[in-house]
Amino acid sequence: MIRISTIFIAICMVLVAASLGLVLYSAAGLSGTESAIVALTALTFLILYNAVSMRLRDRTDVGAQITDLSRGTADLARQVAEFGRRLAAVEGRVTSANSTGADRIQAVTGEINELGVLVKRLAASVAGHDELLSSTLLAAPSTAANRVDSEGQRELPPASNDAGGVLTATSAPVATAPSFLPGQTALSQAQILTAVKNAVEESRLDLYLQPTVTLPQRKVRFYEAVTRLRDDRDQIIAADDFVGIAEAAGLIGRIDHMVMLRCVQVLRRLMVRNKEVGVFCNVAQATLGNPATFAQCLDFLEANRALASSLVLEFKQSTFGNLGPTETEHLAALAQRGFRFSIDHVTDLRIEPRDLADRGVRFIKVPAALLLDQRRSSTSDIHPSDLSDLLGRYGIDLIAERIEGERAVVDLLDFDVRFGQGFLFAPPRPLRPEGASATGGATPGKMPDTHQDSSHGSGKTASIDGPAIDSSRASGIAALARRAAGPG
Repeated sequence: MIRISTIFIAICMVLVAASLGLVLYSAAGLSGTESAIVALTALTFLILYNAVSMRLRDRTDVGAQITDLSRGTADLARQVAEFGRRLAAVEGRVTSANSTGADRIQAVTGEINELGVLVKRLAASVAGHDELLSSTLLAAPSTAANRVDSEGQRELPPASNDAGGVLTATSAPVATAPSFLPGQTALSQAQILTAVKNAVEESRLDLYLQPTVTLPQRKVRFYEAVTRLRDDRDQIIAADDFVGIAEAAGLIGRIDHMVMLRCVQVLRRLMVRNKEVGVFCNVAQATLGNPATFAQCLDFLEANRALASSLVLEFKQSTFGNLGPTETEHLAALAQRGFRFSIDHVTDLRIEPRDLADRGVRFIKVPAALLLDQRRSSTSDIHPSDLSDLLGRYGIDLIAERIEGERAVVDLLDFDVRFGQGFLFAPPRPLRPEGASATGGATPGKMPDTHQDSSHGSGKTASIDGPAIDSSRASGIAALARRAAGPG
């Protein structure tokens, strides 16, 4: 593109040549042709001069640019050399720092190993003291009880049959009727059937809650709803004593429906304080296989579908092993609505986790004695220590139930069991419909604080009814110490 200065110079040269020709024509008396020739000659000279001068100027500019470029290249080379020196210095510093850090890590590792040896020695010492203390505490009450019994027998007259009967009923109720409270007597099947019918008609079904805690923190994570029945004399009948009779009489469906209603009410109260709490609700196989009864339960669960993630329906292992077409269809209907399932009463560790996960099972409760029994584990397809990891691959959590001692907790922690349930943490506690405590200590209409002590993980297990049960802090620390000490 022609620059404006070039156009301006060309116009000026034309004007100069024309002016020269005009002056020669008017002042010098030359003819028009001669004046035109002189003007063209002057214009040609000016054009040649301008071209030569522009060429010289361009050469000068190119030389200056080349000089600037060479100067910039030299500066860039100096900067690259400077960066190279700095990079070499940084690499040297990093190498020195790495060697220093490795030395420090080795020193810290040695100190940690020494501390580990000291901790193991301390754990072994604490475990020994704990066992000695436990044996002393267990021996003292038994000795005192034997002394009191011997003194009482010497004081009672031998011919007093009534007094002897009272003494027998109050001193050994568990041996005669383990499912009843002290002072109660065993009932016949006809009496239990009558009590079941009356309890269903008069709504004398009590809900007991037993917490399921995390291990080893012992924070309450779930509650299992356990059903108890009261007869006309307010005598408590355990579920193991009346479930079979209720199934034979066709009443288990109504009982399960009432229990579901109570579980939903309890769950709503619990979720006011803790959104992560869950409740296990037991469902019988007869309820799952009865279309009419299941339809009522399904309608109720559909209305409370928002609680599906927290209400876990629990079935026996034998139920899942004998599912018919009707039970399978009903189970799938519950799974489609988001409800999760749990399996309890496990007697066989030969489990297919993929099949159970496909059916919606998310929890499996295995007795601690079964997990720790070496004789049964030898006949199983998988060792109990690997069971938790196997189930976890399919999204199923393993819960060890019926835990009654600290030593069992330590052994289960080696099996990577995350949840535990049993009398060691808390027994089933009664819950009245209004949420009042059976001991009369709670305010009617309000739910007791079920998480008062469990959120701190201090070894205390809060219950729904009555005061919290405090586990022995020394026993808990000693159990963890024994685990840290290892097999040696």
